[in-house]
Amino acid sequence: MNSKIDKGVVPLNILNKVERDRVVYMKEYINEDELNVLINSNHRDPHHILGMHKYKNTFYVNIFYPLAKEVYLLDKETSKKIKMEKIHIAGFFTTVITKKINYKFLIVNYENHKWEIEDPYRFSSQISDVDLYLFGQGTHYEIYNKLGAHLEEIEGVKGVIFAVWAPNAERVSVIGDFNHWDGRVHQMRELGSSGIYELFIPSLVSGEKYKFEIKTKEGYLIKKADPYGNYSELRPNTASVVTDINSYCWKDDKWMDRRKDKSLNRPISIYEVHLGSWKRNDNDEFLNYKEIADGLVEYVKEMGYTHIELLPVAEHPYDASWGYQVVGYYAITSRFGTPEDFMYFVDCCHRNNIGVIIDWVPAHFPKDEHGLIRFDGTALYEHDDPKRGEHPHWGTMIFNYGRKEVSNFLIANAVFWFDKYHIDGLRVDAVASMLYLDYGKDYDEWIPNEYGGRENNEAVEFLKHLNSIVYKKYPGIMMVAEESTSWTGVSRPTDVGGLGFGMKWNMGWMNDFLRYMQKEPIHRKYHHNDLTFGMIYAYTENFILVLSHDEVVHGKGSMISKMPGDYWQKFANLRVAYGFMYGHPGKKLQFMGNEFAQFDEWAESKSLDWHLLLYDSHKQMHDYVRDLNKLYINESAFWYDDFSEKGFEWINCSDYQESIITFIRKGKDKKDTLVFICNFTPVPRTMHRIGVPYSGKYKEILNSDNKEYGGSGILNTDVLHSKEIDWDGRNQAIDVKIPPLGVSILKFIG
Repeated sequence: MNSKIDKGVVPLNILNKVERDRVVYMKEYINEDELNVLINSNHRDPHHILGMHKYKNTFYVNIFYPLAKEVYLLDKETSKKIKMEKIHIAGFFTTVITKKINYKFLIVNYENHKWEIEDPYRFSSQISDVDLYLFGQGTHYEIYNKLGAHLEEIEGVKGVIFAVWAPNAERVSVIGDFNHWDGRVHQMRELGSSGIYELFIPSLVSGEKYKFEIKTKEGYLIKKADPYGNYSELRPNTASVVTDINSYCWKDDKWMDRRKDKSLNRPISIYEVHLGSWKRNDNDEFLNYKEIADGLVEYVKEMGYTHIELLPVAEHPYDASWGYQVVGYYAITSRFGTPEDFMYFVDCCHRNNIGVIIDWVPAHFPKDEHGLIRFDGTALYEHDDPKRGEHPHWGTMIFNYGRKEVSNFLIANAVFWFDKYHIDGLRVDAVASMLYLDYGKDYDEWIPNEYGGRENNEAVEFLKHLNSIVYKKYPGIMMVAEESTSWTGVSRPTDVGGLGFGMKWNMGWMNDFLRYMQKEPIHRKYHHNDLTFGMIYAYTENFILVLSHDEVVHGKGSMISKMPGDYWQKFANLRVAYGFMYGHPGKKLQFMGNEFAQFDEWAESKSLDWHLLLYDSHKQMHDYVRDLNKLYINESAFWYDDFSEKGFEWINCSDYQESIITFIRKGKDKKDTLVFICNFTPVPRTMHRIGVPYSGKYKEILNSDNKEYGGSGILNTDVLHSKEIDWDGRNQAIDVKIPPLGVSILKFIG
């Protein structure tokens, strides 16, 4: 083309007649103002000008490709090649043809390299009006199948559909290695006024790195990872990565079918794990999800746990956040492998009858530039006012739960983990920080709700909505709240005013219990209430008793180091503590390392101290927890009526002078009854009388003082026969040996 025209769309009076006729003809179907909007990469609907369009009785085809020196239109059927006219120096090419054809482009760059491409702007939208409406209403619970990056085949052409929500953007583009990270090349189309931008880019495959380049209303360019992306580069790199998460062949049908049982009258003993520090390889590097699965599943199965709970596995930039500062809510972290690797992990757990719970963090998100913060140049996912939209002491942002699209983002994310990864439960982090507008804030750092209160009513409605949807779609899963206050009805149904969770972490019990256990035994009688108070409110929620990661970091000491006394007493204290915990109503959770009494505090930067199992005291603790878990699973009294007063009964909870408590756990039948005797002093009682519920025989089925567990060996080896004696308010009693700092569990055998 003439060099004068190459400099841009030029005035007609400087062209000769031939050139002028051609440009006049082109100006009839190419609006110069619109062309300049496109060239300046400000177009919100580039499909309007690019691609093939009908013109009178002919068709015109336009392409904007800044890297091209020449472009040819190729007829796929005839292989005919038509050189296109370059009518703007920035790289806008056009041609007119007499009939509609199936075509692609031949690109020639300034180094004379040639390649063929499909036209991204000839494909129709794959997001329907219904999709847009539901998302706008906050009820498109599978929006993750539409937004993000998805490998698709359209009209026989394979490629990737990109879609993102950025309603306040001036323009959105897809950028990546495939276009030299040039935001002019693949400008996206806004679908109506929905704020959703979409583009199908042919020929892209799994593994492509990409981001969204967003031009703000102020004209700034920002580059963002995909909020709905399914995979990311390994930190410190931050690009999203195209991946296929729909091709894994699951083998857990039996598990998934059994999971539909919604009853909570089942054993739940959870092993909480941080994948980066459970074990590492010989070079102190992370294990892959598959490598972790092969070792962890075997270990958990051996130890008798029913579930594994993972600290957050969604993508996060900072290792030391333990995963709690999420930037990629739909992306499994690449630290440990690919999405398929994680699917293998879950599948392996299920095939070995182990459930998988993951920590989920809808309470806040970090300020990393490539993340959600001011995503389209405005406060999109967060509140604009920092008094509503920021945790000042955490340095993170708070979701705007009242915005329907944001609520939809989070609810669909919960559904996503159940749908795509077969997860069995979500432990929802920091629920208290969501419920209270003043959580962690000083008096001048928050704004009351519309009624003048401190409750975050938008978050309350979000949580109710969330729980109602996931339980309806996936009966038998678990929604567990980490909620540290006395908010009423956290684990009660929404139709009776509750938040709709299935269970709640019992933080009150944990604090009271650990405060008691850290006291020297001689002082415990003055704090007996700390041991027993939990039963006052035990049935107000469906509780999980937790000794979690939060209790063994930041100077709090490991579980074994919390215990008072000499070396032997520390281990004995820990054994009786665990025995009492397992007997107390509520499901169970233990953090990794607790089970073999690791002395050092947990550190996310290194493996657990597995070498301790070479020492008798740690191996004996390990074996004790293993046997306790297996007894817990096999004896229904441990768990059958955890959330009902029918399942528990005190025998004597007031013997503070001797720091001994005795209680009954009841199963489905009389023959399932267990009697627990816990001695929290180092003084053995060789003849101690307790009341029992029934006339008959009782057999000791576990004693923490067994020499196999490192104890002193004060056991009840003979079957105990009850006597008709009034004791502890009952008419039957037995005389037992009570071990020092020990727990004895007896079973009624008739």
